[in-house]
Amino acid sequence: MKKNILLLLVLCISHIGISQEYFPKNDGVKENNAQYTAFTNATLFVSPTNKINNATLLIKQGKVIASGKNVAIPSNTVVVDLEGKFIYPSFIDSYTNFGVKNPERTSGGRRSPQYGASRDGFYWNDHIMPEKNAIDHFTYDSKAAKAMRNEGFGLVNTHSMDGIARGTGLLVALNDQGNQAMRIIDDALAQHYSFSKSVTSRQSYPGSLMGAMALLRQVYHDAHWYEKGNIPTKDRSLEALLKNKNKVSIFEAGNKSNNLRAAKIGNQFGINYLIVGGGDEYEMIQQTKATNASYIIPLNFPDPYDVSNPYMASYLSLEDMRAWNQAPTNPKALQDNAVPFALTTFKSKKPKDFTKDLLVAIKYGLDKTKALEALTTEPARMLQISDKVGSLDNGKYANFLITSGPLFEKGTTLHENWVQGTRSVINTMDQTDIRGSYNLALAGLSYTLEISGEAAKPKAKVTLGETDFSAKLTYKDNWITLSFTDKESNDVYRTTAIIEKNTMSFTGKAVLPSGVETTFNANRNMGEAKAISDKNKDTATKGALREIMPITYPNVGLGNTTQPREQTLLFKNATVWTSEAEGILKNTDVLVKDGKISKIGKNLSSKGAIEIDATGKHLTAGIIDEHSHIAALSINEGGQNSSAEVTIEDVVDPEDVNIYRNLAGGVTSIQILHGSANPIGGRSAILKLKWGEDADGLLYDNSPKFIKFALGENVKQSNWESYSRFPQTRMGVEQLYVTTLTELKPTMN
Repeated sequence: MKKNILLLLVLCISHIGISQEYFPKNDGVKENNAQYTAFTNATLFVSPTNKINNATLLIKQGKVIASGKNVAIPSNTVVVDLEGKFIYPSFIDSYTNFGVKNPERTSGGRRSPQYGASRDGFYWNDHIMPEKNAIDHFTYDSKAAKAMRNEGFGLVNTHSMDGIARGTGLLVALNDQGNQAMRIIDDALAQHYSFSKSVTSRQSYPGSLMGAMALLRQVYHDAHWYEKGNIPTKDRSLEALLKNKNKVSIFEAGNKSNNLRAAKIGNQFGINYLIVGGGDEYEMIQQTKATNASYIIPLNFPDPYDVSNPYMASYLSLEDMRAWNQAPTNPKALQDNAVPFALTTFKSKKPKDFTKDLLVAIKYGLDKTKALEALTTEPARMLQISDKVGSLDNGKYANFLITSGPLFEKGTTLHENWVQGTRSVINTMDQTDIRGSYNLALAGLSYTLEISGEAAKPKAKVTLGETDFSAKLTYKDNWITLSFTDKESNDVYRTTAIIEKNTMSFTGKAVLPSGVETTFNANRNMGEAKAISDKNKDTATKGALREIMPITYPNVGLGNTTQPREQTLLFKNATVWTSEAEGILKNTDVLVKDGKISKIGKNLSSKGAIEIDATGKHLTAGIIDEHSHIAALSINEGGQNSSAEVTIEDVVDPEDVNIYRNLAGGVTSIQILHGSANPIGGRSAILKLKWGEDADGLLYDNSPKFIKFALGENVKQSNWESYSRFPQTRMGVEQLYVTTLTELKPTMN
């Protein structure tokens, strides 16, 4: 009996071991390759900070078996000698929509707004779709995968970039040779969020940033209430949200201020978002650091502006010019302030543009090791997949790059990108680096040929004495084709040759302008070759760096060179308008300390105070504007007839130039009220106007709370194209107030 049980156990284990081979095979006899591959004599970066010289990387069936100096190589091993070459982990892009079709926008036209949800059994708002799974809309895109691999990427996190709650994404290896079962490492990796509505729904609410923030808070409150069993009906959206609540949560904020808004919501509900920033974090770096969040940062630096047209130049703002000037320093600012970040191709027009901007960021101070971390170990940590990828430790996926030299140097060529042990050739390793200076002998004349640029895509310059020729060079599979043209006579010389491996010269066929065929010979000048090679290597880190202008507060026109700070001030001999029973006081001193009026009187003194001679000047209390609509990113949330849940405090805009202008007019405090788009608007924000302070610094602490109620034509949509929202009459407005306040009363007791 025991023998039978043991035999059954062995059979079960054997079945499990070969369970991946259950597919029928109709493509002939295939050998199951179980060989090892060893890459020897390489400079191996197991991780960005773990460099091993003259090392070996051993892989088998898509995984790393061993890496290091003393790796035992099994007998059934294919050995690849990489002497002089470098191996790095492949890059990870933690925020893409790779292979996920963009949803089609719903046409709005002139139809009436949609106030209710279009779905049954889901959340009451169409823009909340946590039940959505990107895997259901995914198609592997070989062309896009190749473009990503060519820039060093081997793995992407992708999702549907649509809606406020966007559902789960998936982790995809960029392996053209595999199948979906092999490529898709995780089909529900993270939950995704943003402040942007879905393009697939016309539902009006939310119609503002503050509405989106209020809606997200409501979703979390409702999920908590639902989880306790307080909602009798089934909600598939809330079910999905709760099911995935322990997954990584990624929030596309998109700019420095929205980063802080997303972090605030996360802190309120105990969610540590990975925040997708906007590349402008350097402008609020201390506030960014204070969120204690990890960031996914796009590289999409502005191109130089064409200011040759004076009319067009007059429309270019100082803010835009500063962004062009300062944006390349963003990764360095994050690095210097110890803000954890990964880099993403998101916002880059194509992967090549990302690589170009990455080299620019390095040029402006981003450390190369930090850059590699931001593309390997950091995204792996953030996505909680460090056990699978990010480095070349034993047991991890064999995702690695083979390069001709150190990464992020202009002279370095990316040769191969291996994904899950599958080889992709980017630039063949067999091709000889021909960059250097040559004496080109052709038709009895000795030309100077200088080949520079990238090893895989070199460029040529041909001269004869003081004469420059227009040259065009192509180089592939060790075949070189060079043509050069006399700019004055337009005579064209055409040459072609095969380059022998590691050769110092080459000989080939030439066709003269007359059509006569002949031969040519190019001998490398070794004294100048090293100088050209060194010049190419240094291109990424040297050259003309533009002067970076200092940050101002705010970083727009009229900004201050330093942030506002409290000072002890003593105003002497002013005419003081007290607005109290004391009336107007002549030749009076006022001491301001710790942000408040400390003393009023004559002959005052205070150690350390800055004295201001106010003789002949009048000093009054600042003007208070009780009803203002300045300094807010959105004023109306008109998607519902009552939007009491929104607050202007969420959308204070400290960069609004109207703060500066109001201060110039004597206004020191304002109440920003919600607009009059609906009968019950949102809550207000009461600000102290301090030009250069951030949004939180403008809000009065423990200020009274107010809410906007409105009457008149707007609230009943008298002049709107749509007449679909209740109320439509003044009677209806009154009834809405009565009903809402009656329903509210039990909660106020």
